[in-house]
Amino acid sequence: MRKFLASTGAAATFLASGSAFADQPRAWETGFQAPATDMMRQIEWFGNYTMWFIIPITVLVLFLLLYCVVKFRASANPVPSKTSHNTLIEVIWTVGPVVILLCLAIPSFQLLTAQYTPPEEAKLTVKATGNQWNWDYEYQTDNTLTFNSAILQEGDRAKAGKEDRSIYPRLLAVDNELVVPVNTMTRVLVTATDVIHSFAMPSFGIKIDAIPGRTNETWFKAEKEGLYYGQCSQLCGKDHAFMPIAIRVVSDAQFKTWLAAAKTDLPGANKTLMAQVDGQNKVAAAGN
Repeated sequence: MRKFLASTGAAATFLASGSAFADQPRAWETGFQAPATDMMRQIEWFGNYTMWFIIPITVLVLFLLLYCVVKFRASANPVPSKTSHNTLIEVIWTVGPVVILLCLAIPSFQLLTAQYTPPEEAKLTVKATGNQWNWDYEYQTDNTLTFNSAILQEGDRAKAGKEDRSIYPRLLAVDNELVVPVNTMTRVLVTATDVIHSFAMPSFGIKIDAIPGRTNETWFKAEKEGLYYGQCSQLCGKDHAFMPIAIRVVSDAQFKTWLAAAKTDLPGANKTLMAQVDGQNKVAAAGN
């Protein structure tokens, strides 16, 4: 059943990826964003799995409450029952919850273990440092690349070439995205300079606190090219709502070209990469 749900989630991801710009929050959205990593598919599976317990329990409790209200109302039972013990009922409400908790705990612990156990060695390491209210990224490669990523101001959209809000949504678009190659194990070292922040990317299934004086570690392996959005998920001050995270996943060749150029000219490298991605998307759209 788990494999079936996971494969169903993968198929939904593929169908939802008509645009190479991946997924992003939508108005009145009630479910998860389309997963872009195997870890997020596992999280989505576990969320669906728990609903098989939550819904029946909720319905059962509601039925019992209504039954008791009607059956044992004062007008129907002027003399209340003085029954204080029922062995069968006590066994059921003790053993039942234990079995349910075991059914939830075992896959929960397995998922938690998987989240902290990368299946392979990281090929790329990036350090993300939270500030009030932006992010510093440092690529730990030869000739280290460091830059700041902050929310894109509305007046800067034209200059940055990010006027299309369907791709660069309000309050989520940034001036400099974190760029990573597709299908590459990426380690993210997370810390902060002032207060506690949180590095969260829903489509990747990652969320980890950024704590001053401490370095936490998370990882992801994006399986689909595109532009993904997250936010700081820890209340961190007055501009907490304006601290987005944007990760652009590109091909390995595009990443290497971008990284080499970004070390000397980050704005130029970003514009060149955007032009390449936009061109590919137009060709793909014309083919459809």
